[in-house]
Amino acid sequence: MFFKLLSIFLIIPIIELYLLIKIGGVIGALNTVLIILITASLGAYLAKSQGFRVLREIQETMSRGYMPGNELLHGFFVLVGSFALLTPGFLSDIIGLTMLIPRMREIYVEFTKGIIRKKIQSGQWQMRMYTNFR
Repeated sequence: MFFKLLSIFLIIPIIELYLLIKIGGVIGALNTVLIILITASLGAYLAKSQGFRVLREIQETMSRGYMPGNELLHGFFVLVGSFALLTPGFLSDIIGLTMLIPRMREIYVEFTKGIIRKKIQSGQWQMRMYTNFR
């Protein structure tokens, strides 16, 4: 767990900074800033449109009487992808953009479902159903 947190809060920002400096040296500082602003704007637009789409899918699934498990995972990745696109950096922009494209996001959802499935089967996580409705 320590190494995961270390990579998130130390290694990834160092990679982002390195890429910003290298790419800025090739295309120029102004172009780099423009790309960052464009991807942030694109991220805000995609976050809004995909967020509303996922919210509508959650409502439709619940109206049919089902638990919106897949839809909630899609919503989670739309949120994470939005934050990644709003964060300055090329690596985070690529990751964020893939999370906001529905077909690409499906890869993240299926991967996450596989992890959850393995944790439940190994007994690391437990599922309980509460059916005491009043």
